[in-house]
Amino acid sequence: MSCDQDAETSHALGCFRDRLKRLIRVEPLLDLLHFLEPDRKDRIKAKFREEGDINAAAFLIDEIIHSKNYEQGWSRELITALETVGCKHAAKYVLNSPPEPTEEAENDSCVRLIDLLQLTLVSMKTGDVCAHCRALGLLTLEDQENIMKLTENQGNIGGARLLLKRLVKNEAGWFSKFLQALEDTEHHDLVRELRGEPCNEDGEAMSVETVEEGEQSCSETMPVLPPVLSANSSLLSEDLDSSVDSGGLCTSADNEEVDMYKEGEEEEEEDLTEDDDPSEESKRNIVLRDYQMEVARPALEEKNIIICLPTGSGKTRVAVYITKEHLERKKQTGQPGKVVVLVNKVPLVEQHYKAEFGRFLKHQYSVERVSGASQLKISFPQIMEQNDIIICTAQILENSLAKAKNGDEDGIKLSQFTLMVIDECHHTKKGGVYNHIMIRYLKQKHQNQLLKKQEKSPVPLPQILGLTASPGVGGAMSQQMAEEHILQICANLDAFTIKTKTFKEEEAKTPYKRIAKAEERKEDPFGDVIKKIMDEIHKHADLKLLCEPGTQNYEQWVVQKEQNAAKEENQMVRVCAEHLRQYNEALHQSNTIRMSDAFRFLDKYHNEELKTKSSPDEEGTITITDTERFLFTLFKDNKAKLQELMGKPQYENNNLAQLKTNILKEFSTRERARGIIFTRTRLSAIALCQWIQENPKFDEVGVSASYLIGGGDQSVVKPMTAAEQKDVLNKFRDGQINLLIATTVAEEGLDIAECNFVIRYCLVTNEIAMIQARGRGRAEDSSYTLVAEAGSGVAERESVNEYREKMMSTAIAKVCKMNRADYEKKTREFQMQAIMEEKVKIKKKQKKGMMKEPPSKISLSCRQCSVFVCSGEDIEKIENMHHVNVTKQFSKLFTVRENASLQERLLDYETNGVIACKNCGQQWGSMMLYKSIECPCLHIKNFVVTYGSKKKTFSKWSELPIKFPAFDYTQHADLLVEDSGEEDMETD
Repeated sequence: MSCDQDAETSHALGCFRDRLKRLIRVEPLLDLLHFLEPDRKDRIKAKFREEGDINAAAFLIDEIIHSKNYEQGWSRELITALETVGCKHAAKYVLNSPPEPTEEAENDSCVRLIDLLQLTLVSMKTGDVCAHCRALGLLTLEDQENIMKLTENQGNIGGARLLLKRLVKNEAGWFSKFLQALEDTEHHDLVRELRGEPCNEDGEAMSVETVEEGEQSCSETMPVLPPVLSANSSLLSEDLDSSVDSGGLCTSADNEEVDMYKEGEEEEEEDLTEDDDPSEESKRNIVLRDYQMEVARPALEEKNIIICLPTGSGKTRVAVYITKEHLERKKQTGQPGKVVVLVNKVPLVEQHYKAEFGRFLKHQYSVERVSGASQLKISFPQIMEQNDIIICTAQILENSLAKAKNGDEDGIKLSQFTLMVIDECHHTKKGGVYNHIMIRYLKQKHQNQLLKKQEKSPVPLPQILGLTASPGVGGAMSQQMAEEHILQICANLDAFTIKTKTFKEEEAKTPYKRIAKAEERKEDPFGDVIKKIMDEIHKHADLKLLCEPGTQNYEQWVVQKEQNAAKEENQMVRVCAEHLRQYNEALHQSNTIRMSDAFRFLDKYHNEELKTKSSPDEEGTITITDTERFLFTLFKDNKAKLQELMGKPQYENNNLAQLKTNILKEFSTRERARGIIFTRTRLSAIALCQWIQENPKFDEVGVSASYLIGGGDQSVVKPMTAAEQKDVLNKFRDGQINLLIATTVAEEGLDIAECNFVIRYCLVTNEIAMIQARGRGRAEDSSYTLVAEAGSGVAERESVNEYREKMMSTAIAKVCKMNRADYEKKTREFQMQAIMEEKVKIKKKQKKGMMKEPPSKISLSCRQCSVFVCSGEDIEKIENMHHVNVTKQFSKLFTVRENASLQERLLDYETNGVIACKNCGQQWGSMMLYKSIECPCLHIKNFVVTYGSKKKTFSKWSELPIKFPAFDYTQHADLLVEDSGEEDMETD
């Protein structure tokens, strides 16, 4: 056999390693493998004695693959040996001619059936069945002798177990021969059980579908599977290996059962918990499909890669497989293995634990999850030290890495991990937390190159595995720019390559796509009234309009006006800009949902603003400025007209009618419809859900709707908690809800049951979001519909995204085919650029000198009325997170109001209301209870920060580079005790 054929065999061993290790019989095979050196054989035999056939076979395969010293022709010797010892099935895989997928799946089901009915089958007359199996070619002479010897030493059950173990290693077709052997030895009850013909209490066969006798192939004698093995289960049994001298039945420690992954159904698997059925916990190992193994191969060779596969095609399952192989390899070589799985959303931590990493690996490795919502009461370094696999949000890891850099004992280093899995890795770009982590990695990699030149030991770095459904093109306008973007992502993740799979038409579950255009609105008197109000405000504030109200551009313009006015202490323009922003949102709502929803939004806003002008203490009502009085009066004067117009259905936007038509069509033409509607804002998601629930037409066709929105508290709408999100998703999976109205929170990551229709309602963002949303329609015969008003430009932007998707696919293909030297040169350039940019960024911060300045150098003033609030020296930080001011002077400046959103949600938070400016009612933050001390917590977005002669606004504290002192709990507790003591003395 030529060197090329030896190389092909080595490649096949790697591809089919997981299947081969369950088919190879190591002990008799070793006697025939003369190309193996005696000491290697001894190591493999020791492995067999200590850990059984499966692990020994895996060890043998690895020895063969990684050795380069065998003489030419060793592969022919291996194949001949396999055929001689009765491992013909394994020989076919080694020859790289495996059975067809359908035949393989049917054979796997036969193996699984033998496993499930093992306790029944061991009652067979082992001697008689063994003789017939030998005559039918299912056993070798050596097999027969070993089985009979074990039967004599350990009894009928021990021999039967070994017989079953040998049977399942045969090539396809063995099952029908085994049935024949059982029939010939008069084991009719066992045959009926294997064929799925349950017996009644009298032992007679019941009337169920039977299988015709006399056929020889496994596919033709396929039994009617028991409930746990449906025709679609595609499960592969474990090898049935156990220590033959145990004398008892197989234990869970002796067995390894394989749950064969079904393409496109990874997210539909039931979550596994400690309380589940014990039989479910045995689903541990994963057999990857060919395309999954192909994309995983470089990672199995310890290379950094990006896996790019469509939603539902098994990215996470591939990552679990790679993680398992990584830890096994580390264990075999005696090295410590430590894996961190990074996600960008809190709900994904629990999801990956329950459905993937915890489910398949916790029986063998310690797996823990950490997030801001579920942190354990021990430090992150302790969690890392005590577990093999840690699933966490990226920010938690970044925080801990930053602590280590600053010399904090509570920090960790990248070198402590051996594998880092980055979910949704397309977010590894400038400004993102993934990129902050990878910049640390790239810096150390660059430093390692210098250490090597100095002949010093480099600092170990983890292997990187990135997962994404779509890396996008980053707004590229040309094919070259698209390729640059893909190369940039590869460079950011230090990827050796990006692996993907182009599915054929018959393989891919691509939804049927259509664009449903609604007619343009002929008349919009409701919107005209709102625009008239906005014009009045423009005149009052002397604002020159540069863009059309109701658009995203207008939103950006008015936000900028508000920020500038706050810094300039121009309260008239500031408050006018804030009201204009609300009217702009109402226009958007009027164009996408009902006019009544837009009116309710405006009415609620004005009512709440009026409430803030009324102080709850005895000091009375806060003074309303002339501008505020003008704004409140303006709305009041037009309120009746808006109410009148919202009750006239002929003026509603046509988008709703088009959406209604599409929903009714989906639910009336499908036997079981389940879908998602994506919309832009939380307000529109809630309003659309309410519109559907109030419309009897939807109820008639069986629509049961609920909304799903994000958990961040960044809008006027109260966010959903993780528990609320989970409850909705569980109901959607169970069928209690069959229509979700969601914001972009549902586009990527979250484990959502497969849908047969997806609608994007007046919403187009980028090509990544389009691919992610479309990927939710994974059921057969699914549809993807874009509902948009004609002339709105939405359909045109969707066409641009489709073009960019093609650019992305072409770019990935070209990057994969790049010359290795060119690829490495380009990615290294990007990496060096990133390192230099980071250095420049740090130097700029140092030049500002703000980190060296004391907090007293800054002061805060109210964003609305510009009244002085406090100096920076009055601010302290609790747990390096919450900025509080507990001084007596500050307590005189604010009033405490009830938190309406917390009341509405009936949550028992450690926040006891909202703190607001006594002068103007502007919200400043919240009153939080920290270890029984009330602490006013400041939200920086509500203030203008003065530093020297400059005034600035910030959206979050992290943007302000000043280090505030830690909160001194003991000092403040002592002061409170003293104050209460003085009060008690006065009372006395």
